[in-house]
Amino acid sequence: MTKLISQYTALLDKLDRLDWLVPTLARLSFLAVLFFYFWNSATLKIDGSIFSPSAGAFGQIFPKAAEAVLYDVTQLNIFQRLVIFGGTVAEFVLPVLIVIGLMTRVAALAMIGFVMVQTLVDVTGHGVALGSLFDSAQGLIDQRVMWILLFAILVFKGAGPVSLDALLRKRAT
Repeated sequence: MTKLISQYTALLDKLDRLDWLVPTLARLSFLAVLFFYFWNSATLKIDGSIFSPSAGAFGQIFPKAAEAVLYDVTQLNIFQRLVIFGGTVAEFVLPVLIVIGLMTRVAALAMIGFVMVQTLVDVTGHGVALGSLFDSAQGLIDQRVMWILLFAILVFKGAGPVSLDALLRKRAT
């Protein structure tokens, strides 16, 4: 029995030395699973340029206000324009920062905030049931819990050794 415990402890020690792999795999998982979701979402929010919000963005972010004016983007007020612009920029920039591993902790923390706001809009504006967590057929909110966990790994562990953050840290020392 002592030998079995010793082998188990030795295995755990080896696994602990692979701790650097966790944030690297988290970034690769983000690239494989969520990067293009956010990138495509951002491209749908613009109508020709980053400064021209689309009717889809209006309806997606401010569904009740958009419906009230029949999705006419000329009716956007300055606050709505700024929110759509900020959200679009965030959906383009933050995923790229995570993938290349630059300012990863900040970008991941911002993505957690982004997903929380996105979920709040879905619940208050689009009628997604928040009370259905983990038992919903749609599973939208359940998925976002997993997204936040992925971003939390990056917030707490950083980008890992294969990243621009690691390169900059190495150059600074």
